[in-house]
Amino acid sequence: MVREDGKRNFVLVEDGEETSVFSGTYPRQAALKAARRLHPAPGPDDIDGKATLRLRERGTDRVHIYEGWAWTEEKDDDAPEWMDDYVTRANVSKQGIEHLEA
Repeated sequence: MVREDGKRNFVLVEDGEETSVFSGTYPRQAALKAARRLHPAPGPDDIDGKATLRLRERGTDRVHIYEGWAWTEEKDDDAPEWMDDYVTRANVSKQGIEHLEA
């Protein structure tokens, strides 16, 4: 279901349980938010901890499946001073959509 602001809610499904809610205009936006919570690798080239992210769209029977990974890197030069020296970045790759049975 689409909210008034155009965003949709996606629930992260882990081991058959719905654990967290992420919102975004598109499923990929919510998947990127979920991927940032993964254990980050030291750099974008050292990625070995890819994880499968299953996001159920609220109000529908669709489950969006992504492969996600995260890494840390130094903050940009123009970043605010209050930020940590290292930030977590993430990337996802869509694997498909499943439909839940009623």
